[in-house]
Formats: sequence, C-alpha cells, structure tokens
Amino acid sequence: MGNLFISAGKIVIPGDLLAEGIDFIPSKNCYRDGEKIYSSKVGIVEVSGRVIKVVSLSGKYIPNKEDIVIGVVQDIGHNFWLVDIGAPNIGVLPVSEAVSEYVSQSADISRYFDVGEKLVARVNRVSRDNSVQLSTRGPGLKKLSGGKVVRITASKVPRLIGKKGSMISMIKELTNTEIFVGQNGWVWVKGDPKEELRAIMAIYKIEEESHTHGLTDRVQEMLKGIKGDNVGEGAE
Repeated sequence: MGNLFISAGKIVIPGDLLAEGIDFIPSKNCYRDGEKIYSSKVGIVEVSGRVIKVVSLSGKYIPNKEDIVIGVVQDIGHNFWLVDIGAPNIGVLPVSEAVSEYVSQSADISRYFDVGEKLVARVNRVSRDNSVQLSTRGPGLKKLSGGKVVRITASKVPRLIGKKGSMISMIKELTNTEIFVGQNGWVWVKGDPKEELRAIMAIYKIEEESHTHGLTDRVQEMLKGIKGDNVGEGAE
C-alpha cells in the first residue's frame, strides 16, 4: 500500500511530495521519481481513485479539440478572422466554418464578424504546431451582442460553474444577468450595468478563493448584501 501525503483540495508548489508507492499513478502536472510522486506546478491537488493530478493555478489557456471558448476578433483576412482566445497562438476562424452560404473571395466578411466583436466558438482542430482552428457552426455558437467579457484563470472554470452548474446558476439568479463561461476562462456577462458589476465581483471572488471551503455560502451572502443600487460605477 502507498501513502498519500497531500489531501485533495490542498495547494502545492513544484517539488512538493504528493504520494509514495506504486499504488498511485501520476497524471497532469505530476511526475514520478522512484516510488515517489511530486508536483511539477503550483496548483490544487485532485485525487481520483489511484490517480493524482495537480490543476494549475496559473498560465495561459491551452486549447483542446471540442473546447467551447469565448473570443474577440482581432483582425480580418480575405476568407478568415483572427480571434484572440487567450491562448499562446491566435485562433483562426475560416469563413467555411462560420457561414453556411457561399461567400466570394472579394466579399466584405466584416458584416458577419467585425474587429472587436465577441463570439462563442468551438475549437475545431489543434495542429502539431499548436495553431488553432475555430468554428461557429453549431448550437449556441454565435456572435455576442453587448455585455462585458471578464477573464479568469482557465483552471478555475469548474469552480465557477459549480457542481451541476449550481454556482453559476446562483449568480445568474441573484443578479438577473445572462452569463456564458468559456472553457478558456473568458466569461461573458450581460444585464443591467450595476447587476453586471455585481456578477463580475462574484466571479472574481470565486477565482481568488476557489481553493477554500464554504465559498458558495460566502458568494451568496456577498450578493445578497450588495444590492444593485449600492454598487458603484466604474466597470469597463
């Protein structure tokens, strides 16, 4: 039998001893040295049966095929858009993956998506050189009108959503806002400006305190204690 030295939910740094023994299997952001398993990143320990992994608390979003992300159009080519999704490489959205109708090479495609506009897209393909192809063809994939986009660390997304969507549903209900969370850590919030700010305050609180217990209750108390009329202006 092996020994687990760090329990699930604890924050670790590179080199921290997590477990010892061949009964445990190192996964993401962990490595084995002999019979010992160490962390290779700053993050939160997760244990599933015999498998140990560390969810990184920092770093850029690394795209995976089929991820649903939020992006902002940065530039327009002849038959494609360049979309910032917070990854090391810019995303490329071809016209063929955005528009079902025929579009000529000389057409002005800014009428579909223009520079600065926000959208929900799917990661269609990640090449060996880490170039990212996007698609907006599919249910829920679309241009986002109005609202604000805030950015959190991608690894905090599961905590923001909560079990069976409980956390994000609570924020939506208590602020009467529309919220969409991309797997890249970009979050779109739309509603009354003061309610948007309340929702954003809750989102940032979750990011900062994601590793702590009782967070749902604290977020609920904060939102119930801060009414829209009491929220100051100043959100971007």
